Formats: sequence, structure tokens, C-alpha cells
Amino acid sequence: MDALIAHIKKFIVLSSDEEHEIQKHFKIITLKKKAWLLTEGQICKSNYFVEKGCLRMYYITEKGTEQITQFALENWWLADHMSLMMQKPSPFFIQAVEDTHVATLDFAKQEELLQQVPKMERYFRLMMQRGFAAMQMRVKYLHDFSKEEAYMQFSASFPDFVQRVPQYMLASYLGLTPEYLSEIRKKKH
Repeated sequence: MDALIAHIKKFIVLSSDEEHEIQKHFKIITLKKKAWLLTEGQICKSNYFVEKGCLRMYYITEKGTEQITQFALENWWLADHMSLMMQKPSPFFIQAVEDTHVATLDFAKQEELLQQVPKMERYFRLMMQRGFAAMQMRVKYLHDFSKEEAYMQFSASFPDFVQRVPQYMLASYLGLTPEYLSEIRKKKH
């Protein structure tokens, strides 16, 4: 849980008592590659903080293909926020892309934590703002850039990410076919 506490401390100052209180509310789980945290139709019960590894969130399109909407690497959060907030079934899957260690914070525990350590409201607000900004950039990539420009921009912004994630997943995230992504990558090199 050291990675989580270190991440929180980048945004807010914590006393040792507050650190201890925060740790009491989280549970650490280990996922093997391809294990699911959430499947379509389940209610998302937790927020997930990636301590080590990588998660992806996706849905199945009407054509039966996977459409990846988000990834989360170390120090990133992931959840189906609509399902979590409304406690309604999710249309998404959340799956480990590689062996992953996750700090989970379930909905009720988060509410308790916010009561007991009020400054965590600021931390979560900042995380939501960053997440919203990232989603805005994703929309911009999808609408303003050609497919090639979107890949180039993404790979320049997140070079480590491009190396770690299987190419077919990256293609899905960027709205490309794996074959077209392969062509773009060949042109780049």
C-alpha cells in the first residue's frame, strides 16, 4: 500500500494517523493476467488503484468486438463510475492486462473514509479532474486527429504504455484495426 500512500501524498499532506486510517479502508488484491475485476451485468462495487500492473476497461460492441475505453497503469485509478455511484449493472468489463496488484476501495468504505479523513475529498476531486481531462483528450484524439496522428500523439505522450500493452488492445483503444496499426507502426520506423 506504499504506492497508494505515496501517490496521495503528492496531492495532500497526511499525518501518520491519517495514513493509518486510509490504509484501514483499502484492501489489496492480486490479479493474474486476464482475471476480471468486473464483468458486464455486475454492479461495480469499488474504485481500483493500480499499485503494479495494468488494467483495461472495455465493452462488447453490437458487432461482437471488444472496444477498450480506458487503461490504468501504476498510480492510475479505474472504475465504472456510473455503476459505482448509481449501484446499477455495468455494461463494462475490467480485466488485468498483466499480473496486477490493486488497492480496492469499496463504495461504503470510501464514504466512511471521506467522513474520517475529510481532506481525501480534495484528493478524489483532483483525481476526478485529471480523469475527466484525460477523457477529454481521448475524445479529441478520436475526433480531431487522423488515425495515424492519434497513434503518433498517443505514442509520444505514453511511450511506456505503448510498449507494455498488446498491439490489438492499443488498436481497440484508438479505434483502429490491428492491421492498420501495424501499417502505421511500420511507417514510423
